[in-house]
Amino acid sequence: MLGAATKKQKRSDSEPGAETGRGEMSESRPTPATSTEAAAVPGRRAKTIEVRAVDLFYGDFQAVEGVTMTIEPNKVTALIGSSGCGKTTFLRSLNRMHELTPGARVQGEVTLDGEDIYDGRVDPVAVRRLIGMVFQQPNPFPTMSIYDNVAAGLNLNAKKVSKTQKDGVVERSLRGAHLWEEVKDRLDKPGGGLSGGQQQRLCIARAIAVEPEVLLMDEPCSALDPVATLAVEDLIAELKNRYTIVVVTHNMQQAARASDVTAFFNLDETGKPGHLVEMGPTEEIFTNPKKKETEDYVSGRFG
Repeated sequence: MLGAATKKQKRSDSEPGAETGRGEMSESRPTPATSTEAAAVPGRRAKTIEVRAVDLFYGDFQAVEGVTMTIEPNKVTALIGSSGCGKTTFLRSLNRMHELTPGARVQGEVTLDGEDIYDGRVDPVAVRRLIGMVFQQPNPFPTMSIYDNVAAGLNLNAKKVSKTQKDGVVERSLRGAHLWEEVKDRLDKPGGGLSGGQQQRLCIARAIAVEPEVLLMDEPCSALDPVATLAVEDLIAELKNRYTIVVVTHNMQQAARASDVTAFFNLDETGKPGHLVEMGPTEEIFTNPKKKETEDYVSGRFG
């Protein structure tokens, strides 16, 4: 897995996928299948992320301190908390996107099924390929067609993928994102011409096309209307059968509806680092939390 991609590869920041980390496929991972079924591997055992004593910094400023948690496979883990408590910073540390910010650094340990993603021999691009990211604002590549948006990660794969294989992966990924029927007759049209909800599902299709192990989602529904939001939530519920999913959300109803596990972050005061207050089954966090500050937050008394 990670060990097979330890040679760091140079790439231009202007290349599609440089920021999103859809880099070269690990040598130990097979070329994507050509099946056009919506779920190529139903019930696939996903990966576990272990976080131990993680501190996150921007220069001298500590944004997050002392986070220890286990992110379980085939479950949706929601990260909740007030603005500025470090949820997104923490999320970005799970696939080494945090370090793309100049001066940012990480202390502690993050492992994917026991392999340290911050090991100096591990290529961060390989990490971001295995742990995909879907951002708050839909970000299809504006000059690319719908087809090419989905295939972007495959085009950066060191192993050549035939047109037939690529066609199969694009269709399977769009079906997996519940978008195929809406776009199958206009795959050559710009991805930026889709509606907001369709663009976000296109970005999810792009992320799953390279068969990651984990999907990270940073407020994926914040820019969407209620109908599109429910469509993405339904999609997340299906995707957890194949992936480990971590979602940052400010929407308490969404966390309650769409997640299996909830982690509440908070900070003691402005300027202090955020920290993990409590983590547990979502129903328990929302109905019987152990900490009073968790109860105050989920009940709307602050935040």
